[in-house]
Amino acid sequence: MAMKGLRRVALFGVTAAALALGGCANYVTTQVTAFQNWTASDAQRTYAFERSPAQQNSLEQQAYEQLVDNELSVYGFKLTPIASANFLVALDYDSKDGTVVVQQPNFYDPWGPWGMPYYRPWGPWWVAAPPPPPTYSSYSIATQRLSLRMLDRQTGNEVYRVTATAQVDDPSLLHAMPFLVRGALSDFPLANGTVRRVRVPVDANGTAGLPSNERSVNAAPPAAAPAPAAPAAPAAQ
Repeated sequence: MAMKGLRRVALFGVTAAALALGGCANYVTTQVTAFQNWTASDAQRTYAFERSPAQQNSLEQQAYEQLVDNELSVYGFKLTPIASANFLVALDYDSKDGTVVVQQPNFYDPWGPWGMPYYRPWGPWWVAAPPPPPTYSSYSIATQRLSLRMLDRQTGNEVYRVTATAQVDDPSLLHAMPFLVRGALSDFPLANGTVRRVRVPVDANGTAGLPSNERSVNAAPPAAAPAPAAPAAPAAQ
């Protein structure tokens, strides 16, 4: 259930654009925390999704599973029936509404329109006028969260857990999920106890691009130039 919270930010220069999922923002920053005891080989990377009773017939759950499957396939994982899977993957997610209050100072010209400081009487002295009080602006944000657990199906032991969160101005968890999935699974498997920020670009279609700290695949080498043709044999006389 969404919860209302209030967080006061006194850092000058924070704007609503920094919280945007789309619009003028060109990336989404995800906060990622990972723990692992990963010893499996590449050949063992088969898995099935484990669902809670509430997730069994959920179309939303199926949509998120598709995103996770697409990302895990990049790292050699194959989705199989549960009886042949080496791992079980469980998803947990939520969205919480909140408000950010941003303090912005009001600038003024202490020299006034006459090119000299403006003074006002204060008791028996004349003192410079104080600056105007700051302005406070409120912005609605949503904290979106995805937690992914990977269990050894035979033993039930947890072998990987990663959580990704993002604060955005779009309350839709569906819109944020591609960025959360990509941020959470970037550079799988992360070292145990990793805490980092992953900036996931927003592409021209408003969807998640490659994370900025993910190694990009090198471009294919240019095709070799064709060998020069052999000279034609002289015509018979």
